[in-house]
Amino acid sequence: MSSRSLTVLHPAFRSKAEQFLEAAYQAGLDVLVYCTMRTFDEQTMLYAQGRTVPGKIVTNAKAGQSAHNYGLAFDGAPLIGGKIAWDDHPHWLLYGQVAKQIGLEWAGTWVSFKEYPHIQLPNWEQLKPKDNPNVNP
Repeated sequence: MSSRSLTVLHPAFRSKAEQFLEAAYQAGLDVLVYCTMRTFDEQTMLYAQGRTVPGKIVTNAKAGQSAHNYGLAFDGAPLIGGKIAWDDHPHWLLYGQVAKQIGLEWAGTWVSFKEYPHIQLPNWEQLKPKDNPNVNP
């Protein structure tokens, strides 16, 4: 099961994630972080969803191609009355604006595959291990 803990995030991203949560709170958003680090096996299962197993496609990233595999992304959502605002709620735009203010990349602006919950460190690939890309940290 994917981690929800900020402590498993890469140090370069963890501080930004903490800044994001504080700024979101200051902006009036209650945010639930529900996925931080994801193993290669978990990424493979998610990639299969909607392709070789039933379900809706939820990612275009194979194992090793996701910032989650290196602790450089998280999935979160704004809460309204203690419940996730999955629908097209205005809080999602504020969620994305706060991410941008902190210097993070919000996948809600991606053209080909919008992922409103996904926030990652820009240019995260530069921090990915180069000596053995198949090793999951």
